[in-house]
Amino acid sequence: MSRRNRHLFWVIPVLSMMVQLPVATAAIKQTKGDFEDKFRQLDEVLPTPNVYRNAAGEPGHQYWQQKVDYKIDVKLDEEKRRLEASENITYTNNSPDTLKYLWIQLDQNKFRNDSMSALSTNFGGIGNRGPATESASSDKPARLSMGALRRQQFVEDNELGYDIQRVENKAGTDLHHVIVGTLMRVDLATPLKPGKQVTFDIDFAFNIVEEDAVSARSGYEHFPDDEREGGNDIFLLAQWFPRLAAYTDYEAWTNKEFIGRGEFTLEFGNYDVNITVPADHVVSSTGVLQNPNDVLTKTQRDRLKKAETADRTVFIVTPEEALENEKEGTSKTKTWRFQAENVRDFAWASSRKFMWDARGFQQGGDVQPLVMAMSFYPKEGGDLWKKYSTEAVIHTMDVYNRFSFDYPYPVAQSVNGPVGGMEYPMITFNGPRTELRDDGSRTYSLAEKRFLIGVVIHEIGHIYFPMIVNSDERQWTWMDEGLNSFLDGVAGREWDPNIPWGVEPRDITGYMKSSTQVPIMTQSDSVLRLGPNAYTKPAVALNILRETILGRELFDFAFKEYAQRWMFKRPTPADFFRTMEEASGVDLDWFWRGWFYSTDHVDISIDRVYKLRLDTEDPDIDFARERQAEKEKPMSLTDERNREEGKKLWVERFDDIKDFYDENDQFTVTNKDRNKYRKFLDKLEPWERKAFERAVREDKNYYVLDFSNQGGLVMPIILELEFTDGTKEMMRIPAEIWRRTPKAVSKLVVTEKDKELVSVTVDPRWETADVDVENNHYPRRIIPSRIEAYKSKPRDGKVYRDLMHEINTKLDDDKEGEDDN
Repeated sequence: MSRRNRHLFWVIPVLSMMVQLPVATAAIKQTKGDFEDKFRQLDEVLPTPNVYRNAAGEPGHQYWQQKVDYKIDVKLDEEKRRLEASENITYTNNSPDTLKYLWIQLDQNKFRNDSMSALSTNFGGIGNRGPATESASSDKPARLSMGALRRQQFVEDNELGYDIQRVENKAGTDLHHVIVGTLMRVDLATPLKPGKQVTFDIDFAFNIVEEDAVSARSGYEHFPDDEREGGNDIFLLAQWFPRLAAYTDYEAWTNKEFIGRGEFTLEFGNYDVNITVPADHVVSSTGVLQNPNDVLTKTQRDRLKKAETADRTVFIVTPEEALENEKEGTSKTKTWRFQAENVRDFAWASSRKFMWDARGFQQGGDVQPLVMAMSFYPKEGGDLWKKYSTEAVIHTMDVYNRFSFDYPYPVAQSVNGPVGGMEYPMITFNGPRTELRDDGSRTYSLAEKRFLIGVVIHEIGHIYFPMIVNSDERQWTWMDEGLNSFLDGVAGREWDPNIPWGVEPRDITGYMKSSTQVPIMTQSDSVLRLGPNAYTKPAVALNILRETILGRELFDFAFKEYAQRWMFKRPTPADFFRTMEEASGVDLDWFWRGWFYSTDHVDISIDRVYKLRLDTEDPDIDFARERQAEKEKPMSLTDERNREEGKKLWVERFDDIKDFYDENDQFTVTNKDRNKYRKFLDKLEPWERKAFERAVREDKNYYVLDFSNQGGLVMPIILELEFTDGTKEMMRIPAEIWRRTPKAVSKLVVTEKDKELVSVTVDPRWETADVDVENNHYPRRIIPSRIEAYKSKPRDGKVYRDLMHEINTKLDDDKEGEDDN
């Protein structure tokens, strides 16, 4: 091969550096018919913009939504653990459609033995909510947990679901109604035309479920009747009244059966609710208390007023007063009256165990300058709740306001009870507690502290999403859980960055490469693993979008625009996607398509790095370089050992046989070569010669980096370049580099002469959720691991009992034996 065919050269006039290099990623080379456009626009997937939702992601100029107002009288029968209630519903048809019937949600019917939820629940398997079971689909025997057994027995022993006693219009005429699982169709006497209202009444009752037994989102918790717990119940009441299903421009009636996981979307309206409970109960509720003189003492009312401007929390019901309440019982009742404006749901809690603290959040502004942050909890909450619950409520509002809008309601509450974490307008249910010790003290672990802070932030955050930005949880769980998990991660890290908030890119890599991943856009009841799919993955995606792709300024502006556009309205995924693009000014279709519509994962591998050097075309320079390169090749092992043994070459032994070629090698420069070089320079245009001579003079380093996309999800390529002088530089290549060849790309990196590259690391700070960081290094690194001492298990995997030892075990006494049994 001649020298001219071997070296790198310039092609004139375009001055492109040409080099014959091996194909970087032959194993995934793109072929005809194999091309996939990762940057294909989402217009063909998203609904067509219309007068209700425009192409910018805003509510259109004819946007509408229904309005439903409720007046409810409800009574809690503590002994029977039963609710009895009457509701008066006023439905306003703001749609352009005439409605012949209404659909009403009956969520309590989910707990019936003949419900779709009960009949369609798989024994064991992935994705089940509630007490664990293990199916026999593997080679292991099927197993039923004690929790699952308890649930089965509770459902069998109690008559659950609604007792619908009356459905009448305002004239007192029965309205024909049909119950379909967790829904009820009410046929109207006269079709309801656009702009008109209809009013009707429903009388209903139901037995309250024991939350710990059935794993519901509400219910009662009974405390043992002993000196340690003191008996009594906590009642958390949610999804408790027949509620109008939403009627929307994009789906009409959202009347999908409530199976248990997919929550709901509802209509906004005003509530006037009278809650009758035992006289010694304390009630926390959606809305504002209308009759404090009837249910609170003068001292308690004064404390509540003081709390409005206090620097720290103030007890409205003190721990001592709560303990006294627990000791007493009463047959008397009190009625607490609450009103709430422009809310999409209503929940409440009641117990004589509650202590109650509060502090005013002075957020300023014109909408709601003062918000009362409040917490309700039993003695079991202890110092954990005293210290952190109300403070976490205020912290959440402080952070979320910056990313969305000022909190618009007069109260924000955190209530302790059997529900681990659940949200409703102005009120949230949160579970962590302290542990009672033998000496009577109460302590809590670091995990419980983190759990409480985290769950309060998350659930209070839900008052923003979806209780105000009213997305459809039944259909798109990620629109509230994912967005809220992203924001609770922001708020959480402003509280304590050492708490693992679960929204970092590294937190989702295991799920993204698993076989149980489904697209984020999967309907909630069909998702295999709801936690990583609806919470973590979309939260991580938004975290990456904010920190890595858009930057904080663009992201925060666009996200706030979305929140404010859809405050008290009903957005869809398309509205979110379009708003984020329109407000940021960045095309993100590739991002939504990859992260939300596919199960691709991120795995960008750096496969090769080539170092190129510009040929000067000056033979005196280039030939010398090539001679030096030849010398740097490894010496033949045979030649090396011949030299070590002192063997002389034949021409060294006989001088007279040397000729011209023993003194001049293939890299010897002749005038013919020099003349050719001069002719080459003379043929260049002035601008070409100027550019060429500058490149020769600067003698920069040219590196070609080959990358392959092993996971399928296109992402920016973030590089850390390390040089021989010990310095490092970051380089960020936008995701658009993959637009023509989504499986493999190459990038030219040019450095100064004294900046020689020694290593390249892809995504050094784990920003992109890359599932395999070991192929992110070039040269490849030794994989760090650890040596762990362990004892080998028997080959057959069985654990054999030591019967010779166990046969000598003494039988415990009767009392202990009974406890063990």
